[in-house]
Amino acid sequence: MDTRFLGIAELTATPSVAVVVDVMRACTVAAWAFARGAEKIVLAGSLDEALALKGRHPDWVGLKDGAPAPGFDAVNSPGRLRSRDLGGRTVVQKTTAGTVGALAVKDASLVLCAGFVVAEATARLLRERGGEDVTFVVTGEDGRADEDLACAQYIARRAAGEATDAAPFLRRGGDSRAAAELAQGVRAGAHPDDVALCLELDRFPFAMVATQEDSLMVLRPHTFA
Repeated sequence: MDTRFLGIAELTATPSVAVVVDVMRACTVAAWAFARGAEKIVLAGSLDEALALKGRHPDWVGLKDGAPAPGFDAVNSPGRLRSRDLGGRTVVQKTTAGTVGALAVKDASLVLCAGFVVAEATARLLRERGGEDVTFVVTGEDGRADEDLACAQYIARRAAGEATDAAPFLRRGGDSRAAAELAQGVRAGAHPDDVALCLELDRFPFAMVATQEDSLMVLRPHTFA
């Protein structure tokens, strides 16, 4: 398996297989939404699109980055989402980097969204697919976010079947700029537990697969038999 690690702006061609990594916090939040019972997550390209979708489907849960805002039901925080009952609900999610990265590779044959919380499940799905080139999309900080790169590199090693100590990769996540900003309350809508929740290795047993459905990019959990 050949791997590349690219920022969103560095994507010059449609990859065969893409793994979109946003540890802090979009992909972690998505995993928590599924853990809290969400059926699917619609990835919106803009706040206006998210609000329009919410307007057409009032029962959907609107989720965005930053502080709470009219028309949205939740913010992009695992600490704030973990107590929500989302049983059977559809979530429409718009974030600064994670959703942008997924939409940038929407034409790939396989699109996975990942963070540390679903690292092994993501690696397992890549192993099962086998033999294909994989592009890891490092979404944060124009491709330089070390928490995302560390997670991508860890998943790549596990997908290649390497026995890999996760501790150094998790440590990089904890030392990252994003972690510091969350811990210091720089990022609006954060919860004090967000950093710890984003660094929980393999908290969930499913991978997350995004596919195009009726012109929308839809994320669903992939479970294993």
